[in-house]
Amino acid sequence: MKLLFVCSQNRMRSLTAEKLVEGVPGFQARSVGTQPDARIVVTEGHLGWADLVVCMEKSHLNRLRRKFPEAMQHKRAVCLHIPDDYVFMQAELIDELRAKLVAYVEWP
Repeated sequence: MKLLFVCSQNRMRSLTAEKLVEGVPGFQARSVGTQPDARIVVTEGHLGWADLVVCMEKSHLNRLRRKFPEAMQHKRAVCLHIPDDYVFMQAELIDELRAKLVAYVEWP
């Protein structure tokens, strides 16, 4: 399963999620940001690659639907509702990601 993690800057939340999933059998992960100054800015190609788009906030999901309506039309996308209150690889962020991702993906 290909997971695309999305936050604003692609520096803390989505990048942590990508690193969390790296090396898990059966999963591939990438991460992107919605802002023009993000580490990696989301493109239609990223969305096409993903089996599941995992947004950290509802605003990210709304922005993707506005900017890429055709790519998002039949795309499976979810929102984890994780606020921008964490730093990269913070233990509490990892715990929250693990707890919320199990509702959408089956971990081996």
